[in-house]
Amino acid sequence: MKTLNLFRAALTAIVRNKMRSFLTMLGIIIGVASVVALVSLGAGAQSDIESQINSMGTNMVIIMPGSSDFGGIRGGRGTVKTLKLKDVDYLREEASNLTHVSAMIRLQEQVVAGNTNWNTSVSGVDPEYLSIRNWEVSAGRGFDRREVAARAKVAVLGQTVVEELFGNADPQGSRIRIRTVPFTVIGVLSSKGQNAMGQDEDDLILVPSTTALYRLSDGESIDAIMASSVSEEAIAEAEDEIGEILRVSHRLADGEDDDFSIRNQSELVSMATSVTGTLTILLAAVAGVSLLVGGIGIMNIMLVSVTERTREIGIRMALGARGIDILFQFLVEATVLSLLGGILGLLGGLGGAYLLGSAMDTSVLPNIFFMVAAVFFTSLVGIFFGFYPARKAANLNPIEALRYE
Repeated sequence: MKTLNLFRAALTAIVRNKMRSFLTMLGIIIGVASVVALVSLGAGAQSDIESQINSMGTNMVIIMPGSSDFGGIRGGRGTVKTLKLKDVDYLREEASNLTHVSAMIRLQEQVVAGNTNWNTSVSGVDPEYLSIRNWEVSAGRGFDRREVAARAKVAVLGQTVVEELFGNADPQGSRIRIRTVPFTVIGVLSSKGQNAMGQDEDDLILVPSTTALYRLSDGESIDAIMASSVSEEAIAEAEDEIGEILRVSHRLADGEDDDFSIRNQSELVSMATSVTGTLTILLAAVAGVSLLVGGIGIMNIMLVSVTERTREIGIRMALGARGIDILFQFLVEATVLSLLGGILGLLGGLGGAYLLGSAMDTSVLPNIFFMVAAVFFTSLVGIFFGFYPARKAANLNPIEALRYE
């Protein structure tokens, strides 16, 4: 009952000065709301990035060309065209840990359909590319290996290209022109939306790899090789096998550096999520400063409260209250003040996170651990910053307190 009375007295003191109590809690509210909102949005962003990267394909492995090194000046990956179509065939024949392999030739072209044109990405790929990327054809069909061998002038369009070139009309059987080469539209890809980098994945056209290489490109090198391993557990073995096969294909001597690089999905996920994770932690740390400021505000107000209620403290002591009773009275008041601010901040943070998530089209994943930890921390803030004013109140001389005006 004594503890319950302490909480009642604390709530009475808080309600008696509503505006001052709210302004005192404001720093705590802002701090907790910021931490909860940022952590929830950060976790949601990480989840979105992981799902978007995973949607790129099952157990995907990407082989990129090598980099140049002339006179100490090193270029980035792809500055040396070291991958050929024969590498794709070699991997397809020799690799036991790969289920699908596809060449990739990337082009950025102005595509014309009737009186309409659109600048888009044109990718020369093999039929296996759709399986590697887990991509479905929503209308029509994809091209087959016979069309790749014949360098057929056929194309499969992404949803964005269909909308820009044909509107609501069915593009199947229509003719488009890439550079001076006419292509027949044989299919439409299902929609994938934006990727982890914010790029529209539906803004592309797929054509056979040989057609892109010999009719639209230099006829020699390809930009990348896409592959999928037999399982997620076999990715490391697949990468080692790819390295061995390509070193033989490129006739690299022992001790000579690879003229290609290999990347997989797990690396892409870890790189992307580490950036968002670090940013979330930094922002949450900045938001935590608001909790410190809020704690200082509580200390300041509690000191004012002790001064205002000095006579009340003297009366309580005269009626038999001990110093420890006065200490707990003000300590509980500071803790309740801080805890109420934490709960209001928690509710405000969740509401703000969902509003921002809706506005930015980002997932929101509230973290129960962080929410409980934030509210618990606010209680510690109240105890820590309320201790000095409470101790000052407990150490008041009863006689001097009664005489205080």
